[in-house]
Amino acid sequence: MFAERDVVVLVGSLRKASINLKLAKVLQAIAPAGLRLDILPIGDLPLYNQDLDTETPPSTWVAFRDRVHRSDAVLFVTPEYNRSLPAALKNAVEVGSRPYGKSVWENKPGAVTGASPGLLGGSAAALHLRQVLVNVNVAVLPQPEVYLSGADKLIDEAGSFSNDGTKAFLGTFLSAFGAWIEKLA
Repeated sequence: MFAERDVVVLVGSLRKASINLKLAKVLQAIAPAGLRLDILPIGDLPLYNQDLDTETPPSTWVAFRDRVHRSDAVLFVTPEYNRSLPAALKNAVEVGSRPYGKSVWENKPGAVTGASPGLLGGSAAALHLRQVLVNVNVAVLPQPEVYLSGADKLIDEAGSFSNDGTKAFLGTFLSAFGAWIEKLA
């Protein structure tokens, strides 16, 4: 359906049994033809500190920046911690935005989604993340927005969806994201 596009997926939760990691894996499995979703771990990135951003920055920063730079787009899958985005995900944005003038985010198509056992589905975290991404010049998909509430009841232990309607809606979201990437290519 789409030209072959390489999409890096950043999951804000570092937990092995994360609902958002399960969501990211479901999105990988149902992605339309042409969208290749690759989950890029962020848990090993040292906290951003400009003092470390020298001629030889941490190798994890170099590898992360290179991988995001080579991608066609980025999908952010975030839980909500204290009505905002997780520190690990914010740190990944910081690492990618530096050094000044060399941001890997510049004009990169992006989309934001997330899941939560709560009633708001992580919408406050997604809103904060969208504000941050606009500042680093990520072209964030405006619609549709997908925030899965009660996700602990939608995704089972094996990472499968118990609700076909939700799975179909996620497919619509990915198709819209693919069209967004094509539009901005």
